[in-house]
Amino acid sequence: MLRYLLLFLILSASSSGEVLNVYFGTGGGSAAGIYHTTLDTKKGRLGQVTLAAEVTAPGFLAWNVNKDRLYSISNDQDAPALVAYAVQQDGKIEEINRVPMQAGRAAHLAVHPSESFLITAHYGSGKVSVFPVAADGSIHVSTQIIQHKGASGVVEKRQKSPHPHWAGFSPDGKYAFIPDLGADQIVIYSVEPNSVGLKQVGTAKTLPGGGPRHMRFSPDGNFIYLLNELTLAVTTFKYNPSNGSAQRLTTTPALTEEVKAREVFNSASEILVHPNGKFLYSGNRGNDSVTVYAADPNSGELKVIEVEPVRGAWPRNINLDSTGSWLLAAGADSNTVSLFRIDPDTGELQFQRKGSINVPNAICILLKD
Repeated sequence: MLRYLLLFLILSASSSGEVLNVYFGTGGGSAAGIYHTTLDTKKGRLGQVTLAAEVTAPGFLAWNVNKDRLYSISNDQDAPALVAYAVQQDGKIEEINRVPMQAGRAAHLAVHPSESFLITAHYGSGKVSVFPVAADGSIHVSTQIIQHKGASGVVEKRQKSPHPHWAGFSPDGKYAFIPDLGADQIVIYSVEPNSVGLKQVGTAKTLPGGGPRHMRFSPDGNFIYLLNELTLAVTTFKYNPSNGSAQRLTTTPALTEEVKAREVFNSASEILVHPNGKFLYSGNRGNDSVTVYAADPNSGELKVIEVEPVRGAWPRNINLDSTGSWLLAAGADSNTVSLFRIDPDTGELQFQRKGSINVPNAICILLKD
């Protein structure tokens, strides 16, 4: 009898689902700051949207390791800043402090696994900044600002100067990676072990005119998947953790040339790797879709298996929950967020018609689970 009772409890727990907190960074317009909702993973529904914090153009957001601190860019035109928030158990966030971004408005940020510092990528000024973080989560004024140099010039309007577009770290935290859209390269830094700082140790050349935007590591750390914004393609690199180097392997288009030709303008936005490492997802602005890829675990080579419309306009950002069961797509121009269930066997997306919500000018999605 006890065995059957335990089995019943396990099955009940696995089917009950849970409610996750979801936060949205926004890009201005009619948006007033960071917004919050919930995701019911049993019903496949997003909840009521509320304003979590008033802040000017919060743009991209980032978690610390335990997801009890949330960090936000504030791209105020006159006074750009970084803001730290404490995340409460009820999902509310409270500001800890804010500091100015001396390098100007930022495109992206990332917290180091040690939680002792974070870095920001500044598209406009071509700089990368390092900000120490205290034990209570508060941010200190930047202690290092690095100026990127060079530009590929292949795409005249976008590649006249360096444009750092994403910031992140290797799985072991020993290296930092900054894809530079203007220079057609990933700039690689070592994390200085005895100080809060970065030291450039190399670059990984990307496709000329590709415009590297965002990147992700495979779950096993063997590969880097780089999203090229300008050509809407994903380049796979073999990663060497001993020195942080990356060897370029293959490139897979997100859309065919025929499909892209039907749109007035196309631009890739975000790339994600499924927790199981078998699938990837990238956002296509213009075509307003998400491309689903199957990944070869041995070679890192990708194959497009689906292109799914987002039922919104200009998907600036997409994100997954930690189990890889759900994908959310933010339509910045349609003020919408669409919800998709992920097939665990194929990686394909199933649109949840009753799961969509309205969020003003959402350009970043974070899930707390």
